[in-house]
Amino acid sequence: MKLATLKAGGRDGTLVVVNRDLTRCQTAGGVAPTLQKALDDWDEARPALQAVYDALNHGEARHAMPFEPRDCHSPLPRAYQWADGSAYINHVELVRKARGAELPPEFYVDPLMYQGGSDSFVGPRDPVLACDEAWGIDFEAEVAVVTGDVPIGASPEQCAQQIRLLMLVNDVSLRNLIPAELAKGFGFLQSKPASAFSPVAVTPDELGVAWHGSRVHLPLEVELNGEPFGKPDAGIDMIFDFAQLIAHLAKTRELEAGSVIGSGTVSNKQGGLFGSSVANGGVGYCCIAELRMYETIERGKPKTPFMRFGDRVRIEMKDDNGASIFGAIDQLVERYSPTL
Repeated sequence: MKLATLKAGGRDGTLVVVNRDLTRCQTAGGVAPTLQKALDDWDEARPALQAVYDALNHGEARHAMPFEPRDCHSPLPRAYQWADGSAYINHVELVRKARGAELPPEFYVDPLMYQGGSDSFVGPRDPVLACDEAWGIDFEAEVAVVTGDVPIGASPEQCAQQIRLLMLVNDVSLRNLIPAELAKGFGFLQSKPASAFSPVAVTPDELGVAWHGSRVHLPLEVELNGEPFGKPDAGIDMIFDFAQLIAHLAKTRELEAGSVIGSGTVSNKQGGLFGSSVANGGVGYCCIAELRMYETIERGKPKTPFMRFGDRVRIEMKDDNGASIFGAIDQLVERYSPTL
C-alpha cells in the first residue's frame, strides 16, 4: 500500500491512497483524514485503506484523481518524533579517517543516533532554504521507517513488528556549522535544518523480497544537477538494521505511533579513485561530504564544493523493473528570504 499527504487541507494536509505506479490517488474519505490519524488507529484503518488501494490498482476507484508529487507534503508534515541513526559504519569511518581519528570499537555494537527537529518537515519538491552558502549546504540521502506504538525496552524482534511504513529522506546538513556545535558536546541543532521525505510512504510488503532482515535491499539513486552522483545499495554495509535502531531508541522511552527513524546516510565500502564515483565505475555517494572525505584521504584536501544556490538534488529508489517506488525527492537550493 502507498500513502501520501496533499498540502491542501490544513497544517497536517489530506491523506490520500496512491496506486502502485504513482499516477492516481484517492482521498481516504471517512477512514482517516491525515496519516497520523491512520497510524493512531492502524489496526482499524489499514484494511479500509487497503481496499481503496486495491480499487485504485484495478481501475475501480470511484473518486480517483491524478497524483502529482508537486502537490505533496512529506507523508507526515510534522511528527511526534524524528530520530536519525548512522547505521552505515563506512560513512562514520570516513568522517573520522579524514580528520585522522580512529573509530572507537563501541561504534560497531552501539548505534549512533541524534534527535532531530520534527515540527516542520518540508515537501519532496520544496526548496532547501539557507541564508548563506558558507554554511556548507549538503544533502544526505537515507531510508526511514515510521513506527506504531513501541513499549519501553522492546526487543528488536518486537520492534520489527511495529514498522508500519518506509520512506526516503533528504536529511539536509549544514556541514560548516557542525564542528562548532559538536565541540560543545551537546549534539546537532542549527546544523540540521528541516528534512524532506519522499512523496509516498509505503508498507513493507510493497518491497517484496527487497525487504528482509529489516533492511531495504535496493540501490538508492542520487543525482546532483542532473548527473549521477550515487547508487549505493541500502541493504549492504548497514551494520544496524531498522529493528535494532528502533530498539536502541526505545531502551528508556515509549515510542508513539508516527515516530520516524532514519538509517543515516546510505554508504557502501568501495575502493579506487575517490571511492569511487559513478563515473569511475563505483556506486558513488549519498552526500557530498563523503566524496570530500575521499578527496582529503587521497589528495590531502577536498576539491568538490558543497551545494550552492541554484543546485538541485534528486533522490529516488526504483524496483527491479525500473519503476519508482516512493516517488522522487527533487529539491533546489534557494536563498531564504524572510517574509516577516
